[in-house]
Amino acid sequence: MNSLKKNARIAGLLYFFLAITAVYGSMYVPSHIMVRGDTVATIKNILSNEFFYRTGIFSNLISITLFVFLVLALYRLLKDVNEHQAKLMVGLVFVGIPVAFLFGVFKIIALNILNGNLSFQPEQMNNLAMIFIKIGSYGSPMISLYWGLWLIPLGLLVYKSGFIPRLLGILLIINGMGYAVDCFTAILFPDYYAIVSKYIFVTYFIGEIPLILWLLIIGIKVKKRLSTV
Repeated sequence: MNSLKKNARIAGLLYFFLAITAVYGSMYVPSHIMVRGDTVATIKNILSNEFFYRTGIFSNLISITLFVFLVLALYRLLKDVNEHQAKLMVGLVFVGIPVAFLFGVFKIIALNILNGNLSFQPEQMNNLAMIFIKIGSYGSPMISLYWGLWLIPLGLLVYKSGFIPRLLGILLIINGMGYAVDCFTAILFPDYYAIVSKYIFVTYFIGEIPLILWLLIIGIKVKKRLSTV
């Protein structure tokens, strides 16, 4: 099997499983646990669905791990297109990964506090736990900056590659800019964050999902196209 074709398949599989674990841990679980503006209800949901909450944390850790292998697979696939941009892509991912891991640690700390594993009064326990939970939640738009920036060099590499449709490269750049706008809005204009996020939500998937499908389903054509490059 052609090495680039093999790398494309591996990257597609890694991207597919990363997408599933990331959506589950970062979107599905929080949507069933977090109650905006209601601390008591959020804590109640966590304690009454503790294992479910833990699966979300674990799923995020899996997605972070997969991210490392994914970006390395993409580097092997695209480094000959532009090695500098490929290294920039890897660097941006590696900067964001420790930050994402740290937010997972905050959620574990909050869970230990709520379970009484640390010595606090009930009121102190709930307040402190919510601080860590909110830090973890606020981290989502913060970390989105790195999740967005790495897509820009990836999009440029795809656009220049010659063996992946240029349209996917353009969509990846738009995808990355959407994540960046999400972060900047959360920091600079928090009052408008809920409104802006509704409009840019579609950009979170506009580039990555088509790339995943291309690598998995249509990627077999890479061999034919590479033979002419």
